[in-house]
Amino acid sequence: MATTQDALYRRIDLDLSWSERDLPERVRTKHVHRLHPYLGKFIPQLVEALLARHVPKGRVLDPFAGSGTTLVQALESGYDASGADVAAFNCLLMRVKTREYNPFVLESELRDALARLDGFEGRRPDGSVSRFLRDWYAPRAAAELLFFRSLVEDYEHADVLRVVLARAARSARRTTHFDLDFPRTPQRSPYWCHKHRRECRPVGEARRFLRRYSLDTLARVKEFARVRARGRHATVLHGDARELDFGARFDGVVTSPPYPGLIDYHEQHRYAYELLGLEECRELELGKGSSRPALAAYVEGIAAVLANVRGSLRRGAPVVIVINDRRELYPEILERAGLRLEERYRRHVNRRTGRRAGEYFEDVLIAR
Repeated sequence: MATTQDALYRRIDLDLSWSERDLPERVRTKHVHRLHPYLGKFIPQLVEALLARHVPKGRVLDPFAGSGTTLVQALESGYDASGADVAAFNCLLMRVKTREYNPFVLESELRDALARLDGFEGRRPDGSVSRFLRDWYAPRAAAELLFFRSLVEDYEHADVLRVVLARAARSARRTTHFDLDFPRTPQRSPYWCHKHRRECRPVGEARRFLRRYSLDTLARVKEFARVRARGRHATVLHGDARELDFGARFDGVVTSPPYPGLIDYHEQHRYAYELLGLEECRELELGKGSSRPALAAYVEGIAAVLANVRGSLRRGAPVVIVINDRRELYPEILERAGLRLEERYRRHVNRRTGRRAGEYFEDVLIAR
């Protein structure tokens, strides 16, 4: 007989476990947390609870910062924060989420870019177009994306436009509506759509996404500006956290490291790297593969990051790690890093970005 929901919840930390009714998607992706979809991120409400429970007021570090959930929530909760990531797109996304803006200038720039886009007649760009763009975008969509890209450097808030461009490029690909997360091959013909329960056609243009996401980004940035704590700042570091100098002393760590063999974070945002010309550091990613040698490399790599982090912590500062440690790798990782496991508890995961079946749990590790 399957385990009942009541029995499941008796074995987990209820204060860190939310139902869909208690925490719907629109709340989990409040303000800038939804500037761009990102697979596998943990929710800001979890970060908020972990900060309140384990970290005194001060400065927080996330050495696997991903899309910046810890940094954004730290700013909202009254902490300074630093985050590091080896993926250039992740760092771009974090900088855009955590920057302070003059909302009037930002709105003026976004609306000016949209007005110029409205005047674009769809002419193919001069010069060659990459094979990726030819394969994954209809000619009109590719032309509109490349035109918008040509506008980016004209504006003070160029990075905001880059994130809007990447988000639109994700939605405008030739793929089925129900498989935006992991499209395998370009979809060029009509198909039966499991999401809409009818026949759909692949997207043929990008203009509507560029407009929608420009205005959505503006609204989300304004919303975050109203709730972020005054005088708090975030620092974003691009590089290998095994070697980075984090440049400060921290009062705690809240992080969710990559899971072994689950997500290639460069391939996940391939369209952004192609359009924006971002530096690729794919060879430095941790968690590639789940074979025995790959897991050994994962243990060594995560331990090296945490050992490096340890040198930037104040005495007694907690290291809070959210991970599904079904392989029981983290006792060895913590020992190698010179950290002592103080507490370990489980939470039932309401939802993580992307589709999954069945019950799912995470471990919350507290080490010092």
